[in-house]
Amino acid sequence: MKHQETAQEIIKAVGGTNNINSVYHCVTRLRFDLKNNDKVDNSSLKKLDKVMGTNISGDQFQVIIGNDVSKVFDAMVKEHPAIQQSTENKQPKPEKSKNVILNIFETIAGVFAPMLPAITAAGMLKGLLALFVSLEWMSAGTDTYRILSAIGDGVFYFLPLLIAVSAARKFGSNPFVAIALSTALMYPDMGALLSSGESVTFIGIPVTAVSYASSVIPILLAVWLMSYVEKWVDRVIPAALKLLLVPLITLLVMVPVTLIAIGPLGTFVGSGLSGGINWLLNEGGLIAGIVLGGAMALIIMTGMHYALVPIILSNIATLGFDKFLPLTFISNMGQAGATLGVFFRAKDKKLKTVALSTSFTALMGVTEPAMYGVNMKYKKPFAAAMIGSAVGGGFALAFGAKAYVLAGNGGLPGLPSLIGQTFWYSFGGMILAFVVGAIMSTVFGIKEEEGDAEALAQFSPGASTTPAAAPSNNAATVNVDDMGAPTPTSDAVAIAPMTGKAIALKEVNDPTFGDELMGKGVAFVPTVGELVSPVTGTIMNVFKTKHAIVVRSDNGMELLIHVGINTVKLRGQYFEAHVATGARVQAGDKLLTFELDQIAKEYDITTAMVVTNTADYKQVLPVKLGEITTGEEVLKAEI
Repeated sequence: MKHQETAQEIIKAVGGTNNINSVYHCVTRLRFDLKNNDKVDNSSLKKLDKVMGTNISGDQFQVIIGNDVSKVFDAMVKEHPAIQQSTENKQPKPEKSKNVILNIFETIAGVFAPMLPAITAAGMLKGLLALFVSLEWMSAGTDTYRILSAIGDGVFYFLPLLIAVSAARKFGSNPFVAIALSTALMYPDMGALLSSGESVTFIGIPVTAVSYASSVIPILLAVWLMSYVEKWVDRVIPAALKLLLVPLITLLVMVPVTLIAIGPLGTFVGSGLSGGINWLLNEGGLIAGIVLGGAMALIIMTGMHYALVPIILSNIATLGFDKFLPLTFISNMGQAGATLGVFFRAKDKKLKTVALSTSFTALMGVTEPAMYGVNMKYKKPFAAAMIGSAVGGGFALAFGAKAYVLAGNGGLPGLPSLIGQTFWYSFGGMILAFVVGAIMSTVFGIKEEEGDAEALAQFSPGASTTPAAAPSNNAATVNVDDMGAPTPTSDAVAIAPMTGKAIALKEVNDPTFGDELMGKGVAFVPTVGELVSPVTGTIMNVFKTKHAIVVRSDNGMELLIHVGINTVKLRGQYFEAHVATGARVQAGDKLLTFELDQIAKEYDITTAMVVTNTADYKQVLPVKLGEITTGEEVLKAEI
């Protein structure tokens, strides 16, 4: 599938352009800010060749693409350029309760992610220059070196300008006014005034001397506050004067406020955060390396590492090094090693090929294919990767490993960022993480059948849920198609599997069921915590979490019954299964009991009953809606 076609399919699957506030990409993922995440068609996304998986971090919806993410992104914004940045006139997302800390992390990630190409390019160049000088391929005093150094250093010196543009887009303010704010702070005469050593005042109010070159937090806070000031001014100024007065008043307010209050506060906050994390990295040594190294994969998965970018940049700008960055390299090596262990243990040739290729990709600094495609899928390799990363991280920080530039790649291509006095400690930690991860993954082994999804998303409309040719004693005769799945030969009727209220499937507050992606059926709001079999037939699957059951009737109708929405998160708590996979059941036999009151405290208890082989029938229709008791006919499928 071409990148343009992939882009169009992704836009369609996330709910269309009207559901997109903004989108940007990192090394491997498209990161969407959607109005409503519930409109996403995950099953359609996962069927696309270019899509490796999806993830939700806070409210951000992520589509994992891999190496081609930039090409897919370019194709997407070429057709729909407006989706690349937020606009104030778009419909806001529904209000949701959210952890404040998580909200801060997401905001910082949203500001810094679009800037990373420029920052990482400059960082890589600085790393290469350091390598060339150390190998005596270039002298630091030459004109060539000074020009190349300006390319690398210029981005970091004028970092507040980049932050101003990106933050303005994130907060919905005018990016050019934000640039004007940052240039006022960095104007040479302003720098000379603040660094003169003399007391500085503005209309009698003292101004604290702060250097804004290479700073991060002050301009971030200033543009955030500016977005509110600008919107307030825009509301009160007459339309005919907006163009002139809104930016003028905004700057006249924000520049002094930033100099007097926000700049010193931002510097204090930034110094405090940097100091706290650096204290942990410096004083924690071995223990900090083990904990942070082992947890790094989880930090990256949640996107929390983006919140540390300002601190990393501040450290490099002020100290000349950072101790957190080596742990990202080490974590990537742990993932690469664990995936190599899967290659050694796997028997399936396709899995061996995937494991070997994703291990190499992780070595190159792109870990999503290895992490999501192999290690997390089989669980034990992911644990092995964390163990390897913990060992490598402990070693590196025990010897004070440092990174000297932000290269933007946590794999072998990014090694120039580690070149310096502690290079071999960082490199040693990477080797340890890779070797230990590979050994532990090989020792742990895998159950290859675990890679076959047990999750609901693996069922699709018309796909058979039959795991094998399960015997059916005294079953009615059914035909078998070329794939070995039974084809219904007659109409089928299902009785209500629970007492309560029967409702249309479209009323279920879950797009997987409500949009009939799984097939047609009916839903129930139970009043009794008991589920009985809707048909006479065979139990094809009892989910390990006991919240869902698949049963196939003797005349070929396959039914998935899913108790509650998102109740898989309960991991079986409050549920008790009374049958096992492969069991014969009669219509009305007890299948599950569950503590209705306890589950309803945390989750929507609406239960969906879906005919997963809907495509085999001419029509599937509810027979009765409204109040219902077990045993009453509720659903009919007609050939």
